[in-house]
Amino acid sequence: MTEIKKIVVIIIGAALNAIALNLFLIPANVYASGFTGVSQLAAALLHNTSFTGMILFALNVPVAILGWFKVGKLFTIYSFFSVFMISVFLHFVPVKEISHDIILNAVFGGVIGAAGVGITLKYGASTGGLDIIALVLAKIFKRPIGIFFFLLNGAIIIAAGLLFGWEKALYTLVALYVSTRVIDAIHTRHVKLTAMIVTKKGKELKEAIHAKLVRGITIIPSRGAFSNEDQEMLMMVITRYELYDLEQIVKKVDPKAFTNVVTTTSVFGFFRDDD
Repeated sequence: MTEIKKIVVIIIGAALNAIALNLFLIPANVYASGFTGVSQLAAALLHNTSFTGMILFALNVPVAILGWFKVGKLFTIYSFFSVFMISVFLHFVPVKEISHDIILNAVFGGVIGAAGVGITLKYGASTGGLDIIALVLAKIFKRPIGIFFFLLNGAIIIAAGLLFGWEKALYTLVALYVSTRVIDAIHTRHVKLTAMIVTKKGKELKEAIHAKLVRGITIIPSRGAFSNEDQEMLMMVITRYELYDLEQIVKKVDPKAFTNVVTTTSVFGFFRDDD
C-alpha cells in the first residue's frame, strides 16, 4: 500500500510540474530550476516548446545511470519514473497562456511547480538530475553543494537574459526564489540532516535502520522528564534522500517514538557519501 501511495504522489507531482510549465512558465518565457529549465531553454532555441518533455527525458537518462551507482537504486527508479511522467504530462497538457501578467506567471508557476517537487521529494524520489549532478561536482571539487546549485541555476538565469532580455531573467529569478521557499516549506532541500530519535525500542529500531540504511548510529541513554522512564536516543546523520525511508522505519517499528530532524551544516570524520 505504501508503494502504491508513493507512485500516486509521484504522478500527482509530475502533473503539477507539467501544469506549472505549460500554463505559466513556458508561455511567459520564465524558466524553472535545474534540468527542467535547461530543457525549456533548449526547446526555445529549437523554436518548439513541445520538445521540452522529450529533452528533459533525454537529459535524465545518463544522470539516472549515474544516480543508480551514486545515490541508490530504488531512489533512482522512482526519480526516473517521475521524470518520465513529467514528460508524458508535458505532451498532453497544452501550452496555453492563462494570464498576460508575467509576475503572476512567475509566482504561480514557481509555487505550483515547487509543490510538485516538494511532495515528490517528501515521498522518497526527485524530479530531475540537477541534485545528482551537484552532488557529484561537490565530491570532485570538495566544495559545498550549495555553490553548484547556485552556479547551475545561475547559468539558466544568465542564458534566459541573453536569449530573451534581462527582464525575463529577473522574473526567472523570482520564480526560482518562490519555488525554493515552497520546497523548503514542504520538504528540506538540505543535503545532510541529523535525526535524533527517542524511543523505548532502541535495539529493534537500530536493527531495522541498519537493515535499510548504511549509516552509523550513536545510542545515548535518556530519561523522560515527565514519565521518568528510561529510554534511548538514537542519533544519526543521513542524506535528505534517506529521510523518507527513515520516517517509514520509525513509524513501523515504534510509532510512539519522538523524532527530531535538524539541518546539518557540516560533518567531520567518516560519512559514507557514495551509497
